[in-house]
Amino acid sequence: MKTLKACLSAVVVVTLSAGVANAMPLNSSTRAVVPGDLQQLISVDYRALRDSSDIDTLTLPSFRTVKQGVRTIFIASGPFNMKAVLKKLTVLKIKPTKYHTNTNLYPMDGGFVMTFLDDSTLLFGEPSAVKLGLDTRDGEILNIDTNSTMAEMMSDVDSAAFWSILDQQGSQNMMRSALGDAAKIADYETVKKRVLGSYYTMDFTSGVNFDLTVVTSDSITAGTLAMMMKAVIMYKKSSASPVEKAAMDLATADSDGTKFMVHFKDSDAQFQSLMHSPLFAALSH
Repeated sequence: MKTLKACLSAVVVVTLSAGVANAMPLNSSTRAVVPGDLQQLISVDYRALRDSSDIDTLTLPSFRTVKQGVRTIFIASGPFNMKAVLKKLTVLKIKPTKYHTNTNLYPMDGGFVMTFLDDSTLLFGEPSAVKLGLDTRDGEILNIDTNSTMAEMMSDVDSAAFWSILDQQGSQNMMRSALGDAAKIADYETVKKRVLGSYYTMDFTSGVNFDLTVVTSDSITAGTLAMMMKAVIMYKKSSASPVEKAAMDLATADSDGTKFMVHFKDSDAQFQSLMHSPLFAALSH
């Protein structure tokens, strides 16, 4: 997950500097290569970013595998002009390797490979991870549509410009980190079994709005998490860094039915500093 976190931080920094337009759901080519055993997916819409005319959307799925652990692929959509790109690769004498019967994998710097999923969608990453994505597209691995929990959470947020979904295990670990010592006092090991998943969105149109939603199995669990987080916010204000204290002064924790929610709004500059704090590391996983 270190690669995924580093990319997330880079994406946030660039996005803060430019602002983002309204997003669109993942296109069919992107969705087809996302495995069902998804740990986390991050998506950002670049269409309105200054100096970013080549990319519309960047998607980073991180998924679990039996033999290879957690792997990550990268999917970019935009006006790439596939024919021109492939012609340039030929001129540069960059030769592809064949995978399955209809896919060419082209080598990239850093040991990555790339391939076009269609005229405007590019898949790239480590060779073994890219191949797993292609196996998913070709029906050898179950895709995201077979994971009802993750698919439903995706439908709740994919109209946002910047969003992420996180699976049950990842959400349980994230909440444990965010609650800190309070997780031990409140017997979080019992509560966490009823945490099903989570998602967050960021909006940059006026400062930074961060909204985290944790999906639970019942309203009691959601309410318990809200109370625990409120206690953590109050406790940590006394010993937090100036950056974290400023964020916690603006943070709210509440519940609505089976969902536990955290929200805060901050200035662009303050949020860039917050990204390097332990609090953001826990919430962004």
